[in-house]
Formats: sequence, structure tokens, C-alpha cells
Amino acid sequence: MLHIYEKTDANGKVMIELEKVSFSYKPDKKVLKDISLKLKENVFWAIVGPNGAGKSTLLDVIAGYKVPESGCVKIKGIELKRYSKKELAKLISFVPQEQIINFPFRVEEVVLMGRYPYMSKFLPPSSEDLKATEEAIRLLGLTHLKDRYITQLSGGEKQRVFFARALCQNTPILLLDEAISEMDIKHKLFVLEVLKREVKEKGKTVMSVMHDINLAMLYCDGLVFMKDGRIVKYGKKEEVLNESTLKDVFELECHIYREESFETEQILFKPPRTS
Repeated sequence: MLHIYEKTDANGKVMIELEKVSFSYKPDKKVLKDISLKLKENVFWAIVGPNGAGKSTLLDVIAGYKVPESGCVKIKGIELKRYSKKELAKLISFVPQEQIINFPFRVEEVVLMGRYPYMSKFLPPSSEDLKATEEAIRLLGLTHLKDRYITQLSGGEKQRVFFARALCQNTPILLLDEAISEMDIKHKLFVLEVLKREVKEKGKTVMSVMHDINLAMLYCDGLVFMKDGRIVKYGKKEEVLNESTLKDVFELECHIYREESFETEQILFKPPRTS
């Protein structure tokens, strides 16, 4: 039996709020079911849960890509529908799991695209735009690739370029949909370190769909557990993460143990029985 649980830190302002949000792709297929969330600013949130739980759809609704059939989405206390597209682009950047660019733009040009909310159609990029682009490229370790064509890069390299573009967009909210899935483990950890620093030093709010619960546990401050289109629990990691919740959500036996040599906790899942 799943129990609804809502708890967040009493300190800090609410950055993202959903009130009884539902969404369906078809009349008989409700993907989000009365979702209510209050997510604080300056927090690295991970959305975790099994396939088909509604995680990516939830991000699309928050980003404004999908309109809920009922309920309300607010950013900084204002309903999402009241923002213009340009205003929203200055608030939210989005890094998808996969994005296809077939035209051979240079890496530097792709990252510069993150500045479109601030640029005039009829003027060249400003010195501020170019500086932000250069800094984002440096942060993501892409300086040696900046003159390469995006079509020549590996999947993991492309994802880092899209992260750089999102940082270049300079928004208080970053939404990530399994955005590190194509990277090798070294670059996954590198990018997560960059994001953690953005949260700590610049006060950004990051909300990331993650399948690797151990990486979520290492880097995220708060967890949102989803199953069957509903919120099971959400709140501070240390308050909501336990073996009972993991068993409810993933339907697997597990054990949380502390790795003393790295001073971290890790989760071991017991493989399911097969007939």
C-alpha cells in the first residue's frame, strides 16, 4: 500500500508548485493523477521511479511543453500560463534525454543558442552573450571541441554540449530528463559535480529524472518518488529515502549500507526471481 507523503524544508521559497495536476495522452490513459508538489529553491531534486511512472511527463508539464487537463502549475508563485514564452525561457532551461540536430552547427554555435531569450533578431551577439557562451563551454570541459561540428560528436559529448547550452541560458531552474544517460561514468560524475556547484554557489533549482538511484543519493538534496502517475513521497533525502519506500516504489528487496571508505551510502537491490 502506497502512502502519500509531502514534506519540504520550512526554509527557503517555493520555486515550483503543482496543485492537483492531471494529464492524459488519451481519455482512458491518465499519466499524471492529481499531482501536488511544492519544491523549494536552491535544491537539487531527483525524480525517481519505475518506467511509465510519469516522470518525463511531469517535467514536460512543468516546462510548459504539455498543458495539464486539470490543476495548476506555478513558477515563483505565478501561474505558468501567465508567462510569455520569452519570460519562461529566462526562467527554465531543459536538457532532454535525446535531441537530434542534423545541421552541422559548431559546438560554440549550439551553446550560444542558449542566449536566444536575451538576443535581438537583428543584432549580433553581445559581449555578454559571448562571455556566457565561453564560460559554459569551459565549465563543461568542451573548450577543445568548441570548433567541432555537433554532428561529429559522440552521444555523450553532445549531451555535454546541451548542458552547456542550458547553463548559458542562465535560468534559475534547470529541468533534466535522463540527461546524463549517454555519458560514461567519469563524465556523469563530472556533470553532476558541475550541477551541484550551480545549486550551491548560484542558488539554482535543478530537477532531474534519474534512473540511477545511487547517483541520485550521492548528489541530490531532495527526492521525488513516483509510481503509477502519482507522488509516493517527496522531501529531503534523509527524510524520505529508506528501504521500505524503495521496496514500495520499485517492488524489489533492497539494502542501504554505508561505504565508509568513500563516506557515502549505497543501495543494493536483490534481483527479482524469474520463472
